[in-house]
Amino acid sequence: MSFVTTEIQGAVAIVTIDRPKALNALNPEVLADLKAAFEAIDQNTVRCVVLTGAGDKSFVAGADIGSMSTMTKAEGEAFGKLGNDVFLEIESFPLPVIAAVNGFALGGGNELAMSCSDNAVFGQPEVGLGITPGFGGTQRLARLVGMGMAKQLVYSALNIKADEALRIGLVNAVYPQAELMENVMKLANKIAKNAPIAVRHCKKAINEGISKPINEAVAVEEKLFGDCFETHDQVEGMQCFLSREKPKPKAVFTNN
Repeated sequence: MSFVTTEIQGAVAIVTIDRPKALNALNPEVLADLKAAFEAIDQNTVRCVVLTGAGDKSFVAGADIGSMSTMTKAEGEAFGKLGNDVFLEIESFPLPVIAAVNGFALGGGNELAMSCSDNAVFGQPEVGLGITPGFGGTQRLARLVGMGMAKQLVYSALNIKADEALRIGLVNAVYPQAELMENVMKLANKIAKNAPIAVRHCKKAINEGISKPINEAVAVEEKLFGDCFETHDQVEGMQCFLSREKPKPKAVFTNN
């Protein structure tokens, strides 16, 4: 049985973690299905991905404690590696990925989101279970909200609500639950209308540059900026801007 479903709406893929009875908790099977779902996305037709959880209670409540409770040291390390491998694949996925957080985003769920509803609750509760965050929480959280706030959240295992997550920069926007997907799809479709290669290059530049010194980071940007000048989208986009016509981007995203 698949724990992840994919729905295509126009140029947007909606990937849903579908294990609502367990609050969409992550176990090895869910992670494998999530990996397979992203690998199956047709990047020639899809321009943006929305990632969410089934039901109205939880995005992802964390890693499955039942699965973890009997793990050995080696099995725990392997589980952490599996989660990190999948999350790194999503983070480096060429298309923009928006997390639509529709409820609890705790532990592995917060690590998966780190992007989204007034019903949402975020946190890294792992130290209360005698473990550390294992899917990148100690690393991405500090990059998003700063070292001090990341340490406070991780050390205390406190949960925070959506308005506080917005205040500290953990999420980009907060909406009433009934309006969440409508607003997420508005953003996804707005992204999908822009030049696809340029959007991909922007994601690559931001992701690769963030961990580099500024002189190396701008070199990454310069290379990707130059690459855009070999694309149909750049030629069409600039010509249409000058002639005030509407661009006609290619359906297939190739660098020619």
